[in-house]
Amino acid sequence: MALVQITPVPARVRWDRTRSEPASVELGNRRLAVTGLRAVRDEMAAYPAARGPRITLLLETDAGQAALVFDGRRGRWYVEALDQAA
Repeated sequence: MALVQITPVPARVRWDRTRSEPASVELGNRRLAVTGLRAVRDEMAAYPAARGPRITLLLETDAGQAALVFDGRRGRWYVEALDQAA
């Protein structure tokens, strides 16, 4: 399925310290178990000053794909896109 952009939803991320990647993502009352990390886009070194630094993780979850974004200006994680099946 394809990722669908959504209004960014604040998320709580739990990390697997042995693999240095997310283990699960909680958004609202849903919990998505992360099964794989497909891609990382790091914009920490070059970013528009008005937007602030960001890191985007494309994740495989038990409910499909998800795009997880860290907003460095706010210091928070957000889910910006979900698989239509999720």
